Amino acid sequence: NVSIISRKIGKIMDLDPTDINNLELAGMLHDIGKIGISQNIINKPGKLTDEEYDVIKAHVEKGVNILSESYIFKDIVNIVATHHERWDGKGYPYKLKGESIPLLSRILCVADSIEAMLNDRPYRKGMTKDSVLKELCKKSGEQFDPNIIDIVMKNFEEIVEVIGK
Repeated sequence: NVSIISRKIGKIMDLDPTDINNLELAGMLHDIGKIGISQNIINKPGKLTDEEYDVIKAHVEKGVNILSESYIFKDIVNIVATHHERWDGKGYPYKLKGESIPLLSRILCVADSIEAMLNDRPYRKGMTKDSVLKELCKKSGEQFDPNIIDIVMKNFEEIVEVIGK
């Protein structure tokens, strides 16, 4: 779903077809590093401890290490490496801020968040579309690129219908 949402946002933004394809592939593989994370942590029904959250955050480096082993993923490694960065600079792993975060990573961050909010997780039920929209607006300029959020807000129904929501 993250891949599908990312692709849809990229198309709405009229990105180059190569960028759209890289965005789609990065959407499929952005969390590949979680294969090295204990399922007890990933599926924990309650709040993570600080130590558990540090383990989860390590999935980015693990994913980069996995993808860097193959030349065919060279164009998406940096997207995966920076998809948890935040517009306000409080993300991870590099604490990048604003437009220093690659555009495709900023799109992937929004798509990943939309998918996560709409669907059930071990620790909470999926949110309604209205709640997701409110959260996106609330985090615009903090977690998310405000320009991407503007595009998503104007096209939200079209974006989420591609995943059957």
